[in-house]
Amino acid sequence: MVLTARGPEQQSKGTDTVGAWINLCLATGRAGRPLSGYGCLTGQGNGQGGREHGQKADQLPGYRKLTDPAARAHVAGVWGVDPDSLPGPGRSAYELLDALGRDVRALLVMGSNPVVSAPRAAHVEERLRSVDFLAVADVVLSETAALADVVLPVTQWAEETGTVTSLEGRVLLRRAAVSPPPGVRSDLEVMHELARRLGVEEGFSVDPEVVFEELRRASAGGAADYSGISYPRLVEEGGVFWPCPEEGHSGTPRLFLERFATGDGRARFADVSHRAAAEETDDSFPLYLTTGRVVSQYQSGAQTRRVGELNAAAPGPFVEMHPRLAARVGVVEGEPVVVVSRRGRAVAPARITSGIRPDTVFMPFHWAGAGRANNLTNPALDPTSGMPEFKVCAVRVEAA
Repeated sequence: MVLTARGPEQQSKGTDTVGAWINLCLATGRAGRPLSGYGCLTGQGNGQGGREHGQKADQLPGYRKLTDPAARAHVAGVWGVDPDSLPGPGRSAYELLDALGRDVRALLVMGSNPVVSAPRAAHVEERLRSVDFLAVADVVLSETAALADVVLPVTQWAEETGTVTSLEGRVLLRRAAVSPPPGVRSDLEVMHELARRLGVEEGFSVDPEVVFEELRRASAGGAADYSGISYPRLVEEGGVFWPCPEEGHSGTPRLFLERFATGDGRARFADVSHRAAAEETDDSFPLYLTTGRVVSQYQSGAQTRRVGELNAAAPGPFVEMHPRLAARVGVVEGEPVVVVSRRGRAVAPARITSGIRPDTVFMPFHWAGAGRANNLTNPALDPTSGMPEFKVCAVRVEAA
């Protein structure tokens, strides 16, 4: 089995890299068998489930494509609208942020903190400040929420009921464990009220089970078919694997046992070849920067930086560097260093280790302020997925 985190994807050639891993699984016969295949751990708890529901700007529920006429007709029928009223594919996340203040004048952000998490973050912060109206729905007052005209406090995961999907395609029901504080709304309530004020009185239920029933109908016949899954089944069976096309179906714990999702049932190798990163090193920027996570902080840190025990374990940003590089720069453990790219700079203490390459530095991206790693990162996009190249860019390092 090949199991990766976000590193292979978060590059301007990420789709090719993932295709190459899948090619390797196919060439070695490691697909459709126990303990075999390719899997990617998403960066958030229900990153996979959200895509199955159609959260991306080029998707419809069930992993359907927004450009597919049959898919548009099916989902429009579920929603009771004209297929022509559905929009075409939208911008990728970074392209949307880059357009703020120009042809995008207002934005609703739900549970995201792009001031810290977006590539070329200083530019993104500037774009967010330039819109006519910014609203943020979140659990905490993140750095992005602090810029907003309106902040809507919403429920967090333990305060709401819904489903999540595991890496293996198992749909799980997660019941609310505690009640939210007075005046706090769920995301469904926010969307319902927004729709009502825009003149749409029907639909947009605030009941998560009713919304799930809509998802069952909308995903029916798609690759991620939820139509045979229901809340009672999830309770009784402890989770159901998609695709599950009807209520009497047992679910699909393993894909590709008999055939692949192609016309003739045979697998297809991806046609990929190696190409360099979007930004290579040179005399002015002789080192590579790669970014990532530490175990005690989560995503942009908006929640975990408020927890004393987690902050004690990981109190702030750092620059991990090899002893030979540290000697060349003239810094010792704990001294501040400046990391500079073509997009900006960040300052953080040196952390010296022989576990990193001498030509590479690493920074975690969980913090705002002077140590914001995403000041440096490159927004070059994968041409297929639209994923920015978070994982590699050219930098130089200097003593502060």
